[in-house]
Amino acid sequence: MITSLIFFWSDLSPMMWFGLKLAQVAAFVLILSVILAFLILMDRKVWAAVQMRRGPNVVGPFGLLQSFADLLKFVFKEIIIPAGSDKSLFILAPLITLVMAFLAWAVVPIAPGWVMSDINVGVLYVLAISSLGVYGIIIGGWASNSKYPFMGALRSTAQMISYEVSIGFIILTVVFLAGSMNLSEIVSSQAGGFYNWNMFRFNPYNTYGWWNLLLFPIMFYMGILFFISALAETNRPPFDLPEAESELVAGFMVEYSSTPYLLFMFGEYLNMTLMCAMFTILFLGGWGAPIEIGVQFIPPVFWFMGKCLFMFFMFAMVKAIVPRYRYDQLMRLGWKVFLPVSLMSVVIVSTIVVFAGGAS
Repeated sequence: MITSLIFFWSDLSPMMWFGLKLAQVAAFVLILSVILAFLILMDRKVWAAVQMRRGPNVVGPFGLLQSFADLLKFVFKEIIIPAGSDKSLFILAPLITLVMAFLAWAVVPIAPGWVMSDINVGVLYVLAISSLGVYGIIIGGWASNSKYPFMGALRSTAQMISYEVSIGFIILTVVFLAGSMNLSEIVSSQAGGFYNWNMFRFNPYNTYGWWNLLLFPIMFYMGILFFISALAETNRPPFDLPEAESELVAGFMVEYSSTPYLLFMFGEYLNMTLMCAMFTILFLGGWGAPIEIGVQFIPPVFWFMGKCLFMFFMFAMVKAIVPRYRYDQLMRLGWKVFLPVSLMSVVIVSTIVVFAGGAS
């Protein structure tokens, strides 16, 4: 069976191979979009539950079709483009945001072998694509030709650059421990149970031995810092300063309506789910089960999705219960706390990796 499949793939013409790859990408985008529609509903339900409300409960059973109703509402609304705006860039900005959000998922493995492109520099690819996503926001703010969107775009650019630096250093600690920038290999390096995960690394019998007792508090703290930095990177509360309604009306999206506004919001939720997946891969063992018993009755993909769902729930809870920061507090936290702490952790972890004779 395997031999025949290998022969089938090797015998494909370039056009047929391209067509199959295109169908694979289209299926992945469709499935991810449907999953995201229900995650958006979950976000609204969690927020409603914290405020002792029912949340969406009219469209479909238990409100399950609310996101699809919102999609139809946005699609059939009129697209209003301000007269003084740069019309081509105004339309291009939300497309850049959405495309970059989808592209980052190309290297994210959700189970052994379940990845669109298993490249050796997957971590670097994700960081590069997420950095490019800021162009959609700053172009949208500038093209609107209005002071509030432009101020929101400047805030967003400064915020994302500030926290991308910390995220880069935090990810470096994981890369040093795994000895690879391939996301699948990073997951494999955490196999064997939750005590081997980077978030709870206290197994004295794996690669780094008793050094894990020192690595455990450092990596646990790095996981917390990554989660907080992910909130700032995706403009989620309490760090949603680029679109703070009380100050900038709606930030860089003030002049947007209908489908372009939908694309911006869809891209934001895609980036949020990407950060949930990256946290799962980097700190929670990816698709690995919490306890290894030899034979796993739950498929790996369900472990991965369950961990991502838990992280999304944490994102939703932070939105519901944590008050918004001031902008100066946000920047001070990024540059005066997260940056030096993550840099110090990189030095300590790299020193342990070298002297413990672990991954190289």
